[in-house]
Amino acid sequence: MTTVDATRTALRELLRNRLRSLLTALGIIIGVGTFILTVSLGNGATAAVQAQVANLGRNVILVEPGSSSSRSGVHLGEGTSKELTVEDAEAIATEVSNVIAVSPETYLSAQVTAGSENWKTKVRGEGPDYFTIRRWPAAEGELLGEEDVHNATLVAVVGQTVANRLFGGGSPVGEVVRVQNVPFRIVGVLTSKGTSVKGSDEDDALFIPYTTSLRRLATKKSGLHRVNVQAADGVELRKVEKSIASLLRERHRIPKDGIDDFEVKTQLEIEDLATGTSRTMTLLLGALAAVSLLVGGVGIMNIMLVSVSERTAEIGIRMAVGARPREVLGQFLVEAMCLSAAGGAAGTAAGVAAAAIVSRAAELPALVAPGGVLIALSFSGAVGVCFGFVPALKASRLDPIEALRRE
Repeated sequence: MTTVDATRTALRELLRNRLRSLLTALGIIIGVGTFILTVSLGNGATAAVQAQVANLGRNVILVEPGSSSSRSGVHLGEGTSKELTVEDAEAIATEVSNVIAVSPETYLSAQVTAGSENWKTKVRGEGPDYFTIRRWPAAEGELLGEEDVHNATLVAVVGQTVANRLFGGGSPVGEVVRVQNVPFRIVGVLTSKGTSVKGSDEDDALFIPYTTSLRRLATKKSGLHRVNVQAADGVELRKVEKSIASLLRERHRIPKDGIDDFEVKTQLEIEDLATGTSRTMTLLLGALAAVSLLVGGVGIMNIMLVSVSERTAEIGIRMAVGARPREVLGQFLVEAMCLSAAGGAAGTAAGVAAAAIVSRAAELPALVAPGGVLIALSFSGAVGVCFGFVPALKASRLDPIEALRRE
């Protein structure tokens, strides 16, 4: 028998017992469909997080305060150190190679008022490089400039959320807002950024020169909240990270075996942390789907063994008229592969449809990747070959005389 003949015979046998074939393929359908659904949702979640990380900018390195210690040696936790200063930021800009932009950052949460309206928001003191680092253009008006930082002027740039809360649908440019009773004139409105990696609203912020923040809003001596750094394109961020850490250890006079009072994080590290959970869940759910595929394979083996028992006389006749063992083996192997292939195709269609339905109903991002579909189909085909081989081998080893004696 040729391969075409074996395939035709296999399809005829499967169609002869449609219900049994459908129930046998159901395990493959569920396994493939579940695998595609879970991988699609995992890929969608990972892509969404990566898009949020991309909002940070390109080649971004964040320098943040580390843990401080009391005189009794008690460590107070991350972010409590006050040792990160404007001078540190200036040193990074001038002494670390391949750094193209630096913005010192201060931070406080404060009530902002405009006329009869008020809103509690994040007030960030920044340098003009901040908007270049974050790739955050103005939707209206202008951004902070070098002169604003140098003169510590009372100007502000607002995010879309703050603009909408304080001024409704009107233009806020030229209007005055008050922060801790200090008046700031709004010079620009930023484009919308959406949600950050941590889930907070990026547009719910007001930006002022960091010099103004340190002189007019800081109630006591405090260090910077962060230093935003951008490295040049084509440079390995890890090397720049090590150079910054080495410089700050020297400036802060930290001994070789001492604990750093700062933290340096690259955009790659932030992305790895943000996407780690979704990747782990995708692998876990994909493994569970693979288990259901294996269960479907066991079902194929069981039905094929039943089929061999039912068709023993047929096998005996074929072998008696000249069919060789490898041809009998091939016939039943092709039948198992046809069963798994049909289940894989139906499962793929079901998985793609389920991903679209779940994404729309639950408002979850879903990304059907061709690679995931190919893996699912390949795995379902491999299941058919592996679990169909034992029944096919059993059929090929039947003694023709003994087979013909059976009814």
